[in-house]
Amino acid sequence: MGTGFAVGCLLLGLTLCLPAGAAEPEWGDPAKMDRQQVIERTMTPYRGPSVKGVDPKTLTGKVMCGYQGWFGAEGDGIGRGWYHWAGPDGFKPGSCKIDLWPDVSELDPDERYATPFKHADGRPAEVFSSFNRKTVGRHFRWMRDYGLDGVFVQRFAVEVFHPLGLRQFNVVLQNCREGANRHGRTYAVMYDLSGMGAGQMSQVMEDWKLLVDRMQITRDRAYLHHRGKPVVAVWGFGFSDGRKYTLQEGLELVRFLKEDPRYGGCTVMLGVPTYWRTLERDCVNDPTMHELIRRADIVSPWTVGRYRNPQQATEYAQRTLVADLRWCRENKLEYLPVVFPGFSWHNMFPDSPLNLIPRLGGRFLWTQYVQAKRAGATMIYQAMFDEVDEGTAIFKCTNDPPVGESSFLTYEGLPSDHYLKLVGAATRMLRGEIPATDEMPRLPR
Repeated sequence: MGTGFAVGCLLLGLTLCLPAGAAEPEWGDPAKMDRQQVIERTMTPYRGPSVKGVDPKTLTGKVMCGYQGWFGAEGDGIGRGWYHWAGPDGFKPGSCKIDLWPDVSELDPDERYATPFKHADGRPAEVFSSFNRKTVGRHFRWMRDYGLDGVFVQRFAVEVFHPLGLRQFNVVLQNCREGANRHGRTYAVMYDLSGMGAGQMSQVMEDWKLLVDRMQITRDRAYLHHRGKPVVAVWGFGFSDGRKYTLQEGLELVRFLKEDPRYGGCTVMLGVPTYWRTLERDCVNDPTMHELIRRADIVSPWTVGRYRNPQQATEYAQRTLVADLRWCRENKLEYLPVVFPGFSWHNMFPDSPLNLIPRLGGRFLWTQYVQAKRAGATMIYQAMFDEVDEGTAIFKCTNDPPVGESSFLTYEGLPSDHYLKLVGAATRMLRGEIPATDEMPRLPR
């Protein structure tokens, strides 16, 4: 998620195997591939096996994680270097974008990329690449093992407008599609519009046409549907941070996704500002915002950073979330609240303190789940599966990060899979399989 735009206004095992005889693709020089070559080589239907698991026909009762999938590494084939790891002076001690360090201890040698960072014992610190098919497959295996339903795969509009970015995020989407099918999870596309200019919404429409025609994504057995229609999410309308694209363009995009005779017929989810209902604070004061939301099917307010401890999370739920849900029911819309485990972006913005919003061993996140359930939520968006940039990741992160000029968070000595277990328990709680208690559940060891 391009959360810097929205948050900044408030905060300044079983490895996926290739089919017999197959080999990883040889990409050649990615900088020399034109758009048509990228489309032909990376936008194809999925023909592999599909394992039955979670029900992809409904969003009700599900916790869906955001999946950034934007991490690149030297030597991974993207051709973009340490993409989304690097700081202003590259990826080295004293220059990086991440506040959590991923736990790569389970990854095979061909999934790990050595960096200039060092652990306390002198070992080179390693990271992963989202371009690596095996690693993304492993992430989906973790989702299966810990009872997570699936992901919204982030598709960054400004990236897919040019060949290099289109290639990267097509491959990431391919990797997620295969991981979901092979491990019985579900997934949906989420367009993140952050950074997009005015007059570019037609390019988003053209990209969706390619996904439908070339990748046949809405016909994929693992693709998320809701109320009989494929789900597509669009994140980023209505923020009061000076975005150039307009709400009127949003109306045109939603109309296309719902009404186009060939590419419409979708269940449309909109990722919107926290205070969309009252049109204040992080939201533009424009009644067109409500018109846009009423044209969609599901509204999902971005709440990362909007409260900082369990008490504030409870107050937000009781004051705002309950009223949001009521408004949605009155307007025949569904509501997907966002929860997050904590927040930190010190290495991106050094003036922001490390561990800005503490996790408290999971109590902060659990409180949000319980309050959403008590308010009547039937579906929840977990921010985020792999977001180490802003310290919201729930996948496996290490308690032994590199030492030196850059400072990193840890999971406070808890097991690296602590948050995967906690979100798995929260998913069961949302479905009514375990009670919604203020006290965190006892997690399996």
